[in-house]
Order: sequence, then C-alpha cells, then structure tokens
Amino acid sequence: MAEHKADPERTGSSPRALGATVRTLAETLWFPAFFFTGFLVCYLLPFHNPVPHHVDVAVAGPTAHQLGQALEQQSPGAFDIHQVADAQAAHDAVTDRAATAGFVPDAEHPRLYVAKADGYSLEAVLQKTFTGVAQHSGGTLRIHEAAPTAPGDGMGTGLFYLVLACTIPSYISVMMLLRATTLGRGKKILTLVTVGVVESVVAFLVARSMDVIPDDLLAIPLVFLMTQAVALTSYGLVPFCKQFFPGVAMGLFVLLSMPSSGGAIPVQMVPGFFRALHPVMPMGNLIEALRGLFYFDGKDIWRHTLVICAWVAAGAALIALGAWKERRAARKEAREAAEETEPAEPPVEDPAFELPQPGAVAPHHHRLGLPDPGLTGQVTDEDGRPLAGVAITVTGAHGRELMRAITDGRGEYAAAGLADQYVNVIASSPDRLAAVARIHVRDGHPVRHDVRLASRHVPA
Repeated sequence: MAEHKADPERTGSSPRALGATVRTLAETLWFPAFFFTGFLVCYLLPFHNPVPHHVDVAVAGPTAHQLGQALEQQSPGAFDIHQVADAQAAHDAVTDRAATAGFVPDAEHPRLYVAKADGYSLEAVLQKTFTGVAQHSGGTLRIHEAAPTAPGDGMGTGLFYLVLACTIPSYISVMMLLRATTLGRGKKILTLVTVGVVESVVAFLVARSMDVIPDDLLAIPLVFLMTQAVALTSYGLVPFCKQFFPGVAMGLFVLLSMPSSGGAIPVQMVPGFFRALHPVMPMGNLIEALRGLFYFDGKDIWRHTLVICAWVAAGAALIALGAWKERRAARKEAREAAEETEPAEPPVEDPAFELPQPGAVAPHHHRLGLPDPGLTGQVTDEDGRPLAGVAITVTGAHGRELMRAITDGRGEYAAAGLADQYVNVIASSPDRLAAVARIHVRDGHPVRHDVRLASRHVPA
C-alpha cells in the first residue's frame, strides 16, 4: 500500500503558513496587547500605592526649616516646606495656590489649612502627617478647610468624572464618524463641534443637578474647548497614523491623560513621569482650570485654558495638513492615470467599532443604522432600457475585488463602505460586452456611474 504523505502547504505546517498565521495574529491582536500593557503601566503603576511627592506646605514662623528637616528624614522627598510670616499668610498661600497646605505651629492648638478641592486623598495624607507633628509637640491639630468642594462632591473627585464623561465620547465620536463615508471633511468637523457643544452643556447641567460643581457658566466653554482638543486632534491624526490611529489616540487621551490629570489621584501622589505630563495634557489642564474657576477665585485659569487652546490649534493644523496631503495625492493619481505601484495602506480600524466594509446595498431602501451608498448607477442597453441581473464588480487599484452587486429590476445598483480611492467598476453580462470605468470615490461626495452595455450579437 502506498504511503500517503500530507501536503505541508495544505495542512498549514509549512514555515510559510506558520508565518502567515503569526502575521495575522499580530495584526489582529496588537491593539488588545497594547491596551493590556498600557493599563498595567499607566494605571497599576501610578495607582497601586500612591505616596506624596514634593507637596508644597507653607509653615508660619521660624520653625519651618527645622520641621522641613524632620519631615525629610521621616518621608524623603514627600514635602517641600517653605516659611511664611504668620497664620494668615499660611492660609492665603493655600487659597492663592502657592502651596498645597498651610501649617501653623502652636504649642496647644496647631492649625492645618487644606483644600479638599485638590483631592481628598491628598488631604488625608496631610492630615495624618501633621497630626503626628502636632502630637509630637504635645498639641491637638485643628483642620481648617480653605477651599471646600461643592456639597455633592464629598471626595473631591467629581471634576475628574465630569471631565472623563466628555473625554472618551469625544474620541468615540471620531471613530464613529469614520464610518460615515458619505460625509465630507467639513461636515464631520461641524458634527464634532456640535457634539462638543451638546456634551459640555449637558455635562454641566447634570453635574449642577447633583451639586457636584458650583453654578458658574464659564465652565461650559472650558469643557467645550477640551472636547475639541480631543476630537480635532484625534481626527487630525487619522491620515498620518492610519491603522495605528486607535492606539495613538487612546494612548494619548486615555492611557496617558487620565493618570496624569490629577483628578482621581492628586498629581502630587503619582510617579514623576505622570507629574511631568500634567502641565501639558488637556484633561489635567481642564481639571486645574475648573478648580481655579470654582474654588480658587479664578487662579491660573487662563494659563490652563491656553494649553487647551494649543491642543485645539494642533488638531486644526493636523486636519489642514491631512487635507493638503490628500489633495496632493489626488492630483498625482490623476496625472499618472494608471494603477498605483505601491500597496494600499490597511484601513483604519478600531477593535471596538468596526468600520464599514465595501458591499452592495439596495438602491432605494435605506434604513437607520445602515451605511448610505457612496456609488450608485443604472445599467441600460443601447436603447436605454434597464438591464436586470448585470454583475457589477468593483476592484481596487491592484485588481483586488472590493465588492460585487447585481442590478435590480430597474437596472440599478448601489455600493457602500468604499474608502476614498480610485476604483474600477466592471459591468458584465453573458450576452453583452463588458464595460470598465475608473471612478474616484470620495468621502462625502456620492458618485453616480451609469453604464450602457452593447449586445455581443451583431445584427445580420
């Protein structure tokens, strides 16, 4: 009996098949692997054991230097002590944001001025540390709240969740608009602006209804600016990051921005890398601007607002640069009038939100939630009569089939999900001569391509 040997190409055990499997898995799983690693590094690392780092404390009186040396020995690098003239100066240092806390040594009744607006966990650390200092001196510490939070924000983290509620949806709005291939760039930007207006107004009203924030309408434009910083920058990154856009955008505005914001855990209690990011990331600057607006008499609000505006300007610049890049590529494509010689970039994909795939749709029946057609047309004979059952094949620049459709009873066809590119539209029928045309499909500009097919049979 002849021995049957398995074909390694067929069984998938060849090096080529194994390499293809590895590449497929890498292309499929890079995003969850990136996110898994990012959460470990950007969340577990800074939050697993928060400790104070260089917390500014204003100490009234000449004992400040001695107290600073004692605290440095007890908790190296935890506190930066500087001397002020008296108790009022210690209090003012907190309300002016020149210090995180103010301490007034007194043999019997030492006082500590704190600001819950900077975060309850930091206030708790300060209270614990200076209670020990007071007890060592034989006194009982008195806590004075220099900047209390709104009644509905007992933990001082309400601003973080308010800002978070507008950050992630701003990024998600960009991802969902990438599905809307029939909307042009201008309409997508207008949509992002409109979504930002709605988010900022609704977030403010909801937070006010729960007494999480004070009643100051200036918060609405500040929140709006942050939504645009995230949305426009994310949208502007798409042409440059291509298939890696989800990782880049979520890395910026989720993995890095949230731990460095100082909202959930005060910035003085996270590692140095995130403290360094705090002054430049939009989320942290919005939280600091809102704290200044609500609790510190507008202190430094404009400095933080300018940083957020710089992100908005960067997003606008990226969008403009992407539009110029697209126009230049279109002109080059038109000049060459030939198939591209370089492989097309993989489509931008978000693992959580699947982008539309090219496919046929009913020419006259569109439902909410289904993509609108970007390419439509009618196939007729030499006399203009509609031809049903004609195969419409759409291929990319290298001949790869993107979708296939069949004309309906009126000879019409429609396709959706085609990315901005040049495609070949092939109409074929067994008894007629095929027709081929090169069409430029553009986002926000539905294209109509009618075809007239001649008969294969020459009249006698």
